[in-house]
Parts: sequence; structure tokens; C-alpha cells
Amino acid sequence: MINEIIKNSIRFILLVLLQVLIVQNIRLGPYIILFPYILFILLLPFETPKLIVMLIAFFTGLMIDMFYDTAGMHAAVCTLIGFSRHYILKLLSPRGGYDLGLTPTIHSMGSVWFITYAASIIFIHHLFFFYLEIFRFREFFTTLLRVFLSTIGTFVFVYVIQFLFYRTFKK
Repeated sequence: MINEIIKNSIRFILLVLLQVLIVQNIRLGPYIILFPYILFILLLPFETPKLIVMLIAFFTGLMIDMFYDTAGMHAAVCTLIGFSRHYILKLLSPRGGYDLGLTPTIHSMGSVWFITYAASIIFIHHLFFFYLEIFRFREFFTTLLRVFLSTIGTFVFVYVIQFLFYRTFKK
């Protein structure tokens, strides 16, 4: 238990630092913005209670808001994905349920499962973040293009991080 808390704390610090020191300065054009810090919320253990996930997600978004000066937008959207995570996990649950002690990674759950899970959460995050940011429907299709391209970019970044930093799981 303590080991898991330490591992998640280190993951939190590294992903927030990656976001604010490196990724924030990467410019891929006006339509692709990467948010790899979402990986921290994605990789919380399955048995983490919904309320704890929502509090952790809110705190994560608040930390990003402090560096981006976005007045609570990241906190609001991260709280939303913290809430949505429970229902997406329930929807994608295998017949026997999830094994205790597992985290939702590619190596522990498989590529197809992880792609569905991560793409859903990342899409929800980006959809609500970009429409909350623009806060009008005049540029609906431009913003929708931004949502799709940023979702793809963030997903590819998260997918690559999975293979670079997480070892394979053996049953």
C-alpha cells in the first residue's frame, strides 16, 4: 500500500514536471496541444474509490492550472474525467472483474482494452477543455478539429510513454 502511494506520488511529480517544463513549450501548430499529465489519472489503480479519484484528479488539474494560469479549467475537466473514469472502467470491465493490485496499463490489460479506455478518457478531457476554453459555438468545427487532433496527439504520446517507462506484466 505504502509502496503504491510512493510510486503514484513519483509518477505525479514526473508527469506534472514533464507537462509544465517540456510539453508546454512544444508547438505543434494551433490545432495540436498535448496533455500527457492525464496519464496520471489514467493509471490510478482499479480499486481506488471514486471519491478519491475525483479528489486526486481535481488536485492534479489545480496543479496544472497554477502553471498554465487557466483559472480552474484543468481542475474542472480533470474532476470530470475522474468522475467519468469509474463508469468507463465499469463499461470495459472483463467478466470476472479486475484483479486486485493491477493498474490500467497496456501490459496488464492488453492493447485493445487500453486504447479504448485511454482514448475515451482523453477525448472527454479534450472535448470539455477546448469548448470550455473557447466558450462559444461560433468556432464549433474549428474547435472540434482541435479536439480530435489533440486527442490523437496526446494519445500517441501516452501510448509511447507506456512502452518506454512501464515493464511488461507477466501472469
